[in-house]
Order: sequence, then structure tokens, then C-alpha cells
Amino acid sequence: MVDEAAPSGPAARRAAVWRVAGTVVDPEIPVLTIVDLGVLRDVAIRGETAEISITPTYSGCPAMNMIALEISLAVEKAGLGPVTVRTVLSPAWTTDFLTDDGRRKLKDYGIAPPAPAAGRRALFGVETVACPRCGSTDTGEIAPFGSTSCKSLWRCNACREPFDYFKCH
Repeated sequence: MVDEAAPSGPAARRAAVWRVAGTVVDPEIPVLTIVDLGVLRDVAIRGETAEISITPTYSGCPAMNMIALEISLAVEKAGLGPVTVRTVLSPAWTTDFLTDDGRRKLKDYGIAPPAPAAGRRALFGVETVACPRCGSTDTGEIAPFGSTSCKSLWRCNACREPFDYFKCH
């Protein structure tokens, strides 16, 4: 049931649902919201139900079930429910969906963010990854998978520190 204090009209309710859903953080990278990641794709109001569309950062991402649950809880707690969360796979998520603020938050958290439109260069092995600690581009990949499947493990040859790199796709 929709709360009496909930915004009236589909456009106002859609904006309110987007705002509340957008506060949900990624359980694997808690400094990023699903808006920062570009995972929150759409909110539609269909009668009394808010239909929220999310796209995983990669197929089989284990965080998606938790994200869907957190979205439902946040929206219903705000009195804007009921909610249906849909996973949409097309168009596929790319790192181009990361916001500039999201890229900054990744770097501040110690994870090297991909440059905008970096995915095409990564396909041909010509990506340059700057160390999030010292900024040096004298870096190299240690392993294709880091702390989670969406990150790879790199090391800076200048400061010798290992770091995660948010993989391009």
C-alpha cells in the first residue's frame, strides 16, 4: 500500500522511487550507489506498483540479488511500494555507465577506475591503468581477477603497491 504522505501522480512518484532506490549501495563496493555504477536503469509506475529495472555489471554477478532486495526494502520502507525489481540484460552494462562521481569514488577508495570509453582499448590490450595511490601509469596486471570478478589485480611499479582495477566491459 502507498503511504498517505507519498508523492501524488506517477511522475512525482517515479522521481521519489528513483531517488530512494538510488541510495542503495553496491554490497561489494559500498562507496558506490547503484546510480554511480549505472546499474539503476529505469523506474516505471504501473498502477500501484513501482517497477524498477537494474542491469548487472556482468552476467552472473552475485551482488544483484542483494541489490534487488535492498531496493525493495528501501522503497517499501519509504512508503512508495509495492515494488517489482526486474533484471534487464540489454543493453549490456559497460563501464561507460559509471558516472564521473562514481569514478572519483572508486579512485578515492583505492580502486583504479576505467577511463570513459576504455572498453574498446582493453579489448586490444592497449589500456593504460593509473595507480589510484600515486597516479603512476607504470603499472601491470598481476591477475585477471581481483577481490571480486568485476575487478582485476594490478601492481604499481613506482610505489610497488597492489590495487584492484575495475575491469572494462
